[in-house]
This record gives sequence, C-alpha cells and structure tokens, in this order.
Amino acid sequence: MRAKKIVVVGLVQGVGFRPFIDRLARRLKVAGYVRNVGGSEVEIWVEGEEGVLEEFVKRLVSERPPPAFIEELRVEDVEPEGYSGFTIKPSGYDFKARSNIPPDLAMCHDCLLEVLNPEDRRYGYPFNSCAWCGPRFSMIYRVPYDRENTSMRKYQLCGECTLEYRDPENLRRYHAQGISCPRDGPRLLLLDRNGSVVDEKSPIETAAKLVEEGGIVAVKGVGGFHLAALATSDDVVAVLRARKRRPRKPFAVMGIDTVVLRRLVYITEEDEELLNSPQAPILLLPKREDTPVSPLVSPGLSHEGVFVAYTPLHYLLLRATRDKFLIMTSGNLSGEPMCKNEECAFRELKNVADYFLVHDREIVHRVDDSVVRKTNGRYVLLRRSRGYAPLWTRLPQKLRHNVVAFGGDLNNTIAVGFEDKVVVSPYVGDLDEVETVSELREYLDFLIASYRISREDMVVVSDKHPGYVSTALAREYSRETGARLVSVQHHLSHVLSVVGDHRLNGRVAGLAIDGLGWGDDGTIWGGEVIVVDAESGAYQRVASIRPVPLTGDMDTLRPLRVFAGLMTLRGYSEEELARVLRRIGVGEKESGELLLVRRLVEKGLYRPASSTGRLIDVVSAVLGVCRERSYDGEPAIRLEAEAFRGEYADPPEVTLYEENGVFRLDTWSYVEWVLDKIDEPRPVIARTFLESLGENLGRLLIRSTRGLGVGSEVVVSGGAAVNEFIVRGLERVVREEGLKLLLPSRVPPNDEGVSFGQVVYCLVSEDCG
Repeated sequence: MRAKKIVVVGLVQGVGFRPFIDRLARRLKVAGYVRNVGGSEVEIWVEGEEGVLEEFVKRLVSERPPPAFIEELRVEDVEPEGYSGFTIKPSGYDFKARSNIPPDLAMCHDCLLEVLNPEDRRYGYPFNSCAWCGPRFSMIYRVPYDRENTSMRKYQLCGECTLEYRDPENLRRYHAQGISCPRDGPRLLLLDRNGSVVDEKSPIETAAKLVEEGGIVAVKGVGGFHLAALATSDDVVAVLRARKRRPRKPFAVMGIDTVVLRRLVYITEEDEELLNSPQAPILLLPKREDTPVSPLVSPGLSHEGVFVAYTPLHYLLLRATRDKFLIMTSGNLSGEPMCKNEECAFRELKNVADYFLVHDREIVHRVDDSVVRKTNGRYVLLRRSRGYAPLWTRLPQKLRHNVVAFGGDLNNTIAVGFEDKVVVSPYVGDLDEVETVSELREYLDFLIASYRISREDMVVVSDKHPGYVSTALAREYSRETGARLVSVQHHLSHVLSVVGDHRLNGRVAGLAIDGLGWGDDGTIWGGEVIVVDAESGAYQRVASIRPVPLTGDMDTLRPLRVFAGLMTLRGYSEEELARVLRRIGVGEKESGELLLVRRLVEKGLYRPASSTGRLIDVVSAVLGVCRERSYDGEPAIRLEAEAFRGEYADPPEVTLYEENGVFRLDTWSYVEWVLDKIDEPRPVIARTFLESLGENLGRLLIRSTRGLGVGSEVVVSGGAAVNEFIVRGLERVVREEGLKLLLPSRVPPNDEGVSFGQVVYCLVSEDCG
C-alpha cells in the first residue's frame, strides 16, 4: 500500500474538478480525499497500489473537465493513513476566499446535445449548463462560488435537478452550482420596445422570424445585451449603424458553428479549436472573397470578427434563421457601456432595437465578448473579458504589499495584486462616461472584497498623466483608504506588462508603440525604447521616434491636421502646403482648416508627440485610406487592411540619429516618401511603409541598447504592437541579431494591459515600499 499527496494549481474550482476527482478515485478504487485549499489549489490524498496511483495521476491530467487547466502539479510520496473510502472534504469560506474566480464559459458539447435531443428533458432549453460550462463571474454576488451567492439562488431546484446535484456519478451536475431546467430555471420573454409581451410561448422562434424580416432584436445574454440583425442585408446594416450611431466601426458576426463560419472567413484547424474553446472569443479572420456578409458590416477591412453561438439561447436563435449567422454586436450606443439589465436596455436601446428578447436572471457583472487576432502567426488578445477574466496571473515572486492599479483612461481595466497573484478585471472601457467610471468602482469593490485586500498594507498605482480620469480616481481612492499613491510612466507599464507576463529578469529592452502617453519630460510619448531592470525597477528611455506636432484634441480625429503641422516643421510654406494638399485630393474647405493649423505650428502653439499611432494615422490620411477617425484606431486598422492586398517593395531610406542622449528614428522622411510614391498602387505603399517601420523600429531598439547589458529576449507592447506588418518587420530584424521578440500573451498589448504592468512595477521597484 502506497500513498500520494497531490496539489493541483490552476483553474480547478467552479469547473467540476472535485466531483471529477471523486469519480476517478471511485473507479480506480483508491482511498483518500479531495478538497479545496484556497489559492486556486485542490489537494488530493490517494492511497492504493503504486501502479494504480500512477494511473490516477496520469488520468487526472488527461481526463480533466474541459474548462479546467493545470498550471502546476505537485506529487509527493507520503505515508498511508489507512483511509477506507474516498470523500470530498468541505472547504469553508476561509479556504476559498483567495481562490480563482471562474470566468463565464461557453456551452459545452454535452449540454448542446441535450438541448437538441427531443427525448431529453432539457430539449430546447435556452439556459442549459453544467459543471463544465455556463455563466460564472457574470452571476456571482460574492465568494465562495456557491448557488446561494449567485443570481441563480432565486431558482429552487426541482426534484430531478436535486437528484442530479447530489449524484456523485453525474459528472457534469454533481455539485454544479448553476444548473437548472425548464421546470425550475429562468424564463424567456419577447417584448416590443414599449415593454409589452409579444410572445412568451415561442419567443425564440418569433424573434428569429422578426430578424429575418429585417427587424433588430436586443438579446439579453450571459454578460449583457447583444443586438441581433441580418448580416446579409445592406439596408438592415445601414439602419443599425444609423440607430447605433456607429458609422464604420465593424460589427461581429455570430455563426451557429464553424461549418457556417467557413462560408464567411478562412479558418485553420488552430482557429477552429480556439473558436470552439470554453473561451469562445470573437476571432478576427480573413474574409472569403465570396462571403455573403454585407460589406457594410466591416467596411474597408480585410478581416471579419466572427464567433460561434456560445450559449443555448444564441444557438437556438440562430438555428431558427435561414442563414444560421447574424450580426451580434454589443447592446449599447456608440462609446457607452453595454446594457446588462432591462432598465438600461429600454432606456438606451429603445430607438435602436425593435424587439427585446429578455430573461429574468440577473446579470450581476457586465462581461463583454473577448476579442482575439493573429499577429505574425501568434494569437494576441485585443479584449480580455468573457472566458478569460477575472482569472489571475501568477508572478515569479510575492509582492511586498497589496496593490490596486487603476490603469489608463482608454480601454481601461483595473487590477489588484496580492501574494504572487495579479487579478485584472474584465474590460471596462474608456473612462469618458459616468457609467463606465461607476462600473470600474463596482469591479474594484468586488475584487477587494473577494480577495480580502487589506487597506492596512496597500499601495495604489496610477498613470503619470495628470489629466487622466484614472489618475484622479486613484488619487481619490488613496485618500479614502490612506494607502500610498505611486505613479508609473505609461510606456514603462506597457513594457513591464510583458516582463511580468513572461517572468523575465535582469535588464530587459522594451519597445512601446502606441498613440500617446504622458512622458517623463512632460511631452507626449508613443514610440519609445525603454531599458528596465526587472530586479530593481530602474529604467531609462534610450530611444524614440522623431516627434510630430499636435495642436489639439481634433488632431486624433483628423490626421491631416498632424500632416499639416509636420510639413510646417519641415519648412513648407503656405503655398507649398496648399499645393501638396491639392495633389492628395484635399478639398478647399478642409485645406482652409489645415492652413490654420500651419499657422498655429508656425507660432509654436503645439505639443511634440513621439507617437507611432499618429505617424501611422498621417500616412493613412495622406494615402486617402482614412481621413476622419470614427472609432479608436480606425486609420491604422484600415491601413493594415490595405497592406494585406499589397506586396513589400523597395523601402525608403530612414536615418537613425542621436539627440540629447536619446537615439531617434527620423520617421518624418516616411511622409515625404509616401508623397513621392503617391501615384503608385496604394496597397504596396501601405505594406512597404508598415513593414519598413517595423524593421527600423527593430534597428532603433538594437542600436540604442547595444552595450547596456540587456538580455536576449526583447519585448514589444502598445496598441500598434498588434499590427501584422510592423511586427513582421520588427521580428525579422530582431531575429537576425539572434534575439527573441516577446509580445504579451495573457494580457492585451493595448491599454488594457497597463494596469497589469502597474502591478508588476510594484513587484520590481522599491518605489512601492
């Protein structure tokens, strides 16, 4: 008789892991116990013959529940204690207080089969779920994750569900907290925009019929409302855009399965696996030339954002339509948070949606759909929310203090750090809406309470930008709690997000490329090479791209304003600038505005910005790809789409030079090169510019960090770090030097990752005490 103590670390709570272990132990006839021990860990004690115990460990890994993942497995030989059977030991609140809070998970295959089986009691049931799938974070009031602490507590289990819940042989429903059936679960109704009942007997079929007829239906899902509409009709898409006040920002398309999605986009086996995973994110994939989707769904773009029906409700709705795919976009007005309850939906969406498909289960936490793209062959998160958040990330060592990080103002997330863990909230959004700020505070209060973050030993971290809303919120929270306030430079946070993600040490060279961030010198940064010591937090900005002039907030919306200012600094007279503007097709009215910008720059009324994002926007505008931004990143996104249709040609000569101890990349010469090439094919210019920019950023990084003792792994982050061609050029140059390029893998490179980087700063820097 032998015995083993096994500790499993990862997502092993709230996913049916303990019932799975109990069943496996009974089948292999081993004795012992399984219990939650906090810290996202499960402890298992097994006694039996050596060969059987080895088989137990092997099958523990290979047969684990689909949504579970194992970060670490520790197996220790121990002395047998003579257990006579196998039990699930209880774990009280104290044990579970610091356990991973499970994210919402996509419908599993077994639940779908039940929904589609006319002989099953859950046939056609839109809220079917089990231990392996369904809502988690979106319906939890407090930890531990037990039914009475979720919005399912008002639904009393019927007799049959109770038997399933108590049956150890029922692997998917034994101790599954969110289960229900048509007899005891949530109810579905179809309402018109006045709140009157349209259908309560067959609401899904009626809703599908109304969508087929061109109607727009607001669908209450797991983490909020979607707007469902025909994806094949130009007229319907145009109406949706007008009502939603979203002129060009792409809509996502949901298909019933990947078979249907293959009619719309090109899908690899790896893509299919991700689409069908428990996370089921929106994935940006290349459009098929013969796609039936209206070009108005994602105008001017080469890729479509697609995802599969991840709840029974969505699946049944799509099954009742002809095409088996629909636009499924967030239920909000442009720039505002997605609605999560009927009050918001009828207030904000009354003039957008024609009908409302609603249920009576409360959504406690709004959870947006996660978004993923491929950049140079690797998957990169663009939005980390449903399926991924709020799972924690482990750090290589313990933090000295509890940390609360407020991130930045755009694509905001907040993060809490404790022990060796960082929990980043789901995507919050831009902090220019009162509702978004309120939601940030709700997430913060929930995470503080769930993980028992003590105010007595807390550090609050903000961005260095003095005008950020997030900075003001951090300052206010510091006063409220008495915690020390530390500010971290924006691009240092970007670099540290990758350092923490990949557990790097020593001196690390990092490239931060984005739209803007407040620099240590009071100017706007956005194309920086930073060397940071991952042991002490000491850092140095060693290189940057040459700044462009910004005269005001309108410059980010109309990139030709930046172009006019740049040409002024290049010495162009008013007549020369007017001649260039005519050559690139700028009308007389807009030219007048740009000549006024020239006068501002001539008088020195501008702020220099070493911004990669603004440079890309300028090229996009000069080429006529996008001259007025209607959504975040539009000029750059559309320029990349143009580049996908082009070949890489002869790149321009771009010089590196040194100025006041900082290496510079003379990116201004790119703009003149584009003007010289203006009559050549636009896709070729776009592709060559972006890929050459990546190459020269790589050369800037290598030259500026030579002799500084940096390691062989270099990092890149920021909003522009997802661009296919920039990363392609950058990685090519870096590899030629024998270096390895790392992007964030567990957090997005954009500003969603800033809060994570801020926590990492407190891991490595003594500034946090």
